[in-house]
Amino acid sequence: MPSCEGSVLIVDDEKNICQLLSRLVNKEGLKTFTANDGQTALKMIISDMPDILIVDFKMPGMDGMEVIRRAREIDPDLPAIMITAYADLHTAVEAMKAGAYDFLAKPFLHDEFMGIILGALQEKRDKKKLHTLSSHLRDSHDLMEIMGPSNAVDQVIRKVVRVAKSCFTVVLQGETGSGKELVARSIHAVSPRANAPFVPLDCGAIPETLLESELFGYEKGAFTGAERQKPGKLELANGGTLLLDEISNMPLGSQAKLLRVLQDKQLFRVGGTKCINIDVRLIVATNKDLRAAVEADIFRRDLFYRLNEFPIRIPPLRERKEDIIYLAKRFLDITNLELGKMVKGFTDDAMEFMIGYDWPGNVRELRSSIRRAVLIADDMIDKDYLNLNFKEGGRSGTFSTPLTQIDPWDGQSLREIIQRSTLVLEREVIEEALKHTSGNKAKAARLLHIDYKTMHTKVKRMRIFSEGGQNGREKG
Repeated sequence: MPSCEGSVLIVDDEKNICQLLSRLVNKEGLKTFTANDGQTALKMIISDMPDILIVDFKMPGMDGMEVIRRAREIDPDLPAIMITAYADLHTAVEAMKAGAYDFLAKPFLHDEFMGIILGALQEKRDKKKLHTLSSHLRDSHDLMEIMGPSNAVDQVIRKVVRVAKSCFTVVLQGETGSGKELVARSIHAVSPRANAPFVPLDCGAIPETLLESELFGYEKGAFTGAERQKPGKLELANGGTLLLDEISNMPLGSQAKLLRVLQDKQLFRVGGTKCINIDVRLIVATNKDLRAAVEADIFRRDLFYRLNEFPIRIPPLRERKEDIIYLAKRFLDITNLELGKMVKGFTDDAMEFMIGYDWPGNVRELRSSIRRAVLIADDMIDKDYLNLNFKEGGRSGTFSTPLTQIDPWDGQSLREIIQRSTLVLEREVIEEALKHTSGNKAKAARLLHIDYKTMHTKVKRMRIFSEGGQNGREKG
């Protein structure tokens, strides 16, 4: 067995047994303390803070069972191993009730004895890591509290624990509104870089012509309007973490420059000649399959391999239905407090309705629906207050049938009718997406899985009016 670090307190009224067990444990690189009675053992737990407690069952005065009970009052996470020559099922059960990690009958094999000790030591280390994670996540708004108590969320948290302490680049894949930025912030909060900046950049919300200046910064006079020097997001995140959200929307030219920066750990501002060293942990998020984007030649293969060190998939809300009611109640409480209202809860119809809906906008859509419902409701929230375009068994909201808005027998061919109907439906979908995003074209484009340029062109060509703009000029 490999040597390891840690300390073991051995408690037995027979000194020769303590010496024998100490020699076995010392061979594995562990430090040992010994005590020949319970009172001395409890004092040593306080003063020496051992990692493992090994205690004999039969001792004069305080027996091993009582030592374990009182030891757990001092250190609830201290694993205790009971050893005894009087082994029977009743004693084993009582030892476990007292809080023993394991029960070992004399005589025992060396490998069996050390296997139990090393297993207990590893379990204690794992618990310590989880306590540390829990503490950090509370500081960064505990993921379990924000995302829900489902097994799917628990799996995400386990991956956060695994990767956070490393320097790996993380790829977060999940649908819009599923919580990718929350996970990214939690990884940063638990990482060694937690005290350094966390800087997010949404690659889909910035026009292509401005993306590189946002990412790399620019020098005064680098282009029209560059009236002063400005550091980019990579510089601002130096020593910390940079989140590149919707990385799949990054143009190929910018992808090549990003790859070079990641490889060299150096950058030049736009229009600059001075080389700037950077040390940044990168997390990228996407609502698309980057492998498919590589195969479609819209994402660089070499950049994909550089980024894809540790992927985490964020499951959509429809795959973790058990989180829906939990989150709905949480948003209800928050909105009640915000609005000074006392809406009591949800009707059975509303709860059934929410569970049956597939939430294409995920948690973000659920939150918006609950906030609006709390504003409207006085006592209980019924399904009519949720204002969801629900389609039984469907994935998303419904739209009016295009053929009801045109005359299909207007002397047109089948092909012409289908083309015209498609345009009507396309316009309705875009209008609905813009309504959902309050007129933000970049967000609407991500919602519909198209690029910003395509969205801008369609809005302009169709002269779509939306909240926040007119004559096709919306937010975004």
